[in-house]
Amino acid sequence: MNTQVAQMQVVNGVNVTDLVNTVGAVKEMPGLAKFKFRISNQWIDCGHTQSRVADFHGAHQDHQHASTFLLEADEPAILLGQDQGANPVEHLLHALAACVTTSMVFHAAAKGIHIEKVESTIEGNTDLRGFLGLDPGVRNGYESIRMSFRIKADVPESELRDLVQMGPKFSPVFDSISRGVPIEVVANSF
Repeated sequence: MNTQVAQMQVVNGVNVTDLVNTVGAVKEMPGLAKFKFRISNQWIDCGHTQSRVADFHGAHQDHQHASTFLLEADEPAILLGQDQGANPVEHLLHALAACVTTSMVFHAAAKGIHIEKVESTIEGNTDLRGFLGLDPGVRNGYESIRMSFRIKADVPESELRDLVQMGPKFSPVFDSISRGVPIEVVANSF
């Protein structure tokens, strides 16, 4: 048996041995923690757009994903779209759910907490009067977002709330949404 495999500890599908080694490497060389994620987006028709995810930069080098991912976005018919994909604000909820869940699972793994199952429901309220330019006092985006988790893990029921709070505490998407982030918008012609 390979001694490296024998020493590998996996919790929640996370290779904790590699996780600990990665954290150690970043402590020694903080520049390894700098990542740049990117997508390219193209308008198709009406409210339909398609984003392409192919590569990113991290740990001082460029990386290719195992395959190119295509993300479809559109609006439902009631919002004058053709319903070719989830709408952009639904994609935002998906990103939030995925990131909070992943953050919780990875941090639980690092603490040796085994998670058997996680399900979440996320919903957000928005008032289209902002987007439609009808009321400058109404924000264009979500007014509120609620997250609810169901978890089966090897912790007592009394500790589930602490387990769930690891997700928002460490999630980059939660941080970006709840604290805001500067966004630069530039225009170029073809």
